[in-house]
Amino acid sequence: MIDLLPFPSSSALSSIIPASLHTFTLSRAFPPHKATLTTMSINFLPRAYTDNTPLSRSSKPIDHFSPTGALESLKFQLSVSSQPSSTPRFEVLPFRNGRPLASSSTAQSGDCLQIWHLGWINLGDLKVLLETCGGQLSGDSFVYVGSCLEDDVVYWAIDVSSEQGFLGELASKNLCFVELRSLMVASDWSDLQAMGKLTIAGHARALLEWHNTSQFCGHCGEKTVIIEAGRRKQCSNESCRKRIYPRVDPVVIMLVIDQENDCILLGRKSSFVPRMWSCLAGFIEPGESLEGAVRRETWEETGVEVGEVVYHSSQPWPVGPSSMPCQLMVGFFAYAKSLDINVDKKELEDAQWYSREAVRKALAVAEYKKAQRTAASKVEQMCKGVEKSHSLTADFNVESGELASMFVPGPHAIAHRLISSWAFQDTPYEAPCR
Repeated sequence: MIDLLPFPSSSALSSIIPASLHTFTLSRAFPPHKATLTTMSINFLPRAYTDNTPLSRSSKPIDHFSPTGALESLKFQLSVSSQPSSTPRFEVLPFRNGRPLASSSTAQSGDCLQIWHLGWINLGDLKVLLETCGGQLSGDSFVYVGSCLEDDVVYWAIDVSSEQGFLGELASKNLCFVELRSLMVASDWSDLQAMGKLTIAGHARALLEWHNTSQFCGHCGEKTVIIEAGRRKQCSNESCRKRIYPRVDPVVIMLVIDQENDCILLGRKSSFVPRMWSCLAGFIEPGESLEGAVRRETWEETGVEVGEVVYHSSQPWPVGPSSMPCQLMVGFFAYAKSLDINVDKKELEDAQWYSREAVRKALAVAEYKKAQRTAASKVEQMCKGVEKSHSLTADFNVESGELASMFVPGPHAIAHRLISSWAFQDTPYEAPCR
């Protein structure tokens, strides 16, 4: 399910991410028949789109910052020729074919590292840009994606895929549209504010894709209209008026653990870049529990039987296919009851057991700045319309200069958190009852 560039282990990021954000200790008592207290470290390195949003959480939202109040204020500002000074301030993130606007700057460290970040535009500048290329704005074009009372700002997203003249205007300002997954890797992970903005962008992309795939009512077939500043839709048929809400597609992702031999089961799909291995994952069937999905998917894909299933953490994943605007990755540790592997070649290319030592080496393949520099180079070439002739993973070598035998997804993904939590657990623990 995950196809991402490698990132370093948690220890390699210790100089970048504050120590207080690295780990906390999870303790839990197993069922009464075995009252064992199990302790395992859970890495809390920043993940994309999760738990790092700068949006305000207020039980009594100010009207101008609420979706309906902000929309009324936005429509007023669009209707006047000049831009009056007002509160709140509006920041807009344009999207084109699912890609957000982005710009780059040079890192202050002096090593000429290009840092890519989202290209937020204020409402006045966006209005001028669109008018220059013959486009027009209406309030219904915007989707509300959040507000921050502390900064007096409301965030909006807008799809400008139909505005052909928009690209030329942006190119002259060193702005371009970048795939969100690539931008995620090329962003500065030490900048928590930038990561918070990336969270908003993930939410925005999911909503915009949902609008594209829900243009007609599933009940009567009539067209739908946008309500509540883009957070909901409603059937235009007066006899139906069915409300439609954004969908979330849950996906289980599991680290299958062999406690006796101190190994984990990793798989790879044919779509993965060379040498990359990751956790098993799959969709939940109707009427199925999360734990049931973990056991079924593991058995179907690898022939390995799973006993106890333990919840670990979750991550929104709004960079999947447009047919599934937002997936929710629900992560688990799954403890194996059998070890023989029988791979379903329709699902996986291969699956193997890996020792803790091998996994630790895989987590230390590439250092943070090298991964970021490579991703930034890829984004820059994308903006110039240049495709790289070889896989970017060829740039990630071990210190000897030779390619590592395998690597795993980076800390922007929940797969990395699952794997590194097991690989670098701080406290010895007793195997759970199987």
